[in-house]
Amino acid sequence: MKVTVVGAGAVGASCAEYIAMKNFASEVVLVDIKEGFAEGKAMDLMQTASLNGFDTKITGTTADYSKTADSHVAVITSGIPRKPGMTREELIGINAGIVKDVTANLVKNSPNVIIIVVSNPMDTMAYLVHKTSGLPKERIIGMGGALDSARFKYRLAEALAAPISDVDGMVIAAHSDTGMLPLYSKATRNGVPVSEFLNDEQKASVIEETKVGGATLTKLLGTSAWYAPGAAVSVMVQAIACDQKKMIPCSLMLDGEYGESDICLGVPAIIGKNGVEKIVNITLTEEEKAKFAEAAKAVRDVNGDLKF
Repeated sequence: MKVTVVGAGAVGASCAEYIAMKNFASEVVLVDIKEGFAEGKAMDLMQTASLNGFDTKITGTTADYSKTADSHVAVITSGIPRKPGMTREELIGINAGIVKDVTANLVKNSPNVIIIVVSNPMDTMAYLVHKTSGLPKERIIGMGGALDSARFKYRLAEALAAPISDVDGMVIAAHSDTGMLPLYSKATRNGVPVSEFLNDEQKASVIEETKVGGATLTKLLGTSAWYAPGAAVSVMVQAIACDQKKMIPCSLMLDGEYGESDICLGVPAIIGKNGVEKIVNITLTEEEKAKFAEAAKAVRDVNGDLKF
């Protein structure tokens, strides 16, 4: 199992670190355009191998995609990060060109690759990869829902004063501050609906704090977060590498599912060795259906700014 991570910044390096530490991949290749940067990150990470007990080989390269050849999975994190006050959508002009070029290089060297898109605006960048890569739709996955769901569970556990292992919850729709749809109606603590523990004020707070989770961190850090995004990617890559058939919410090309077509949006899916094994259709409330459609409209508006 060979995994390529494009972009050796904080998010890309965290992806590589978490993947290596889980010890399911034989090799992780870090790629960056900055001379020596990926090589340095790879060397630093390899010097933790004996300390953290992993045998995964991590290598780095400066824009030499031949070293990514025959990758099973590739993760695209490249592009400029979000700055304080900047929306994910504002990143589109710069990041679209970067993602398109990266995708072409990955597919050229690994025609059977499964691509996980992290670059923002993520739903639109995943759509761009679909439109320009020529890959089957089951082999293109946007990461957002996995991260947003982790942030939802963090906020639920906080409100419940419960251990995180007690809590389950899912976020679908768009990976944006306004387009996220935390499925509060399906969130549970050990199988019991969280609505039995939390009042309406707590519910509203959990949902809002989840939706602005990325922006909150950007304001505190001065740039995008990296630990949780890296961990979310590692879960998805492991599900593919180990054929786990895990149900993970992620941004996928829809073809009639949830009433939408020709758009990438977050929905629950079974992830295994072939990438997306199945999109899971779950029953939404009327309010949730309306919010999903609203998120789809906003993503389409952003997609309209793409130039293929």
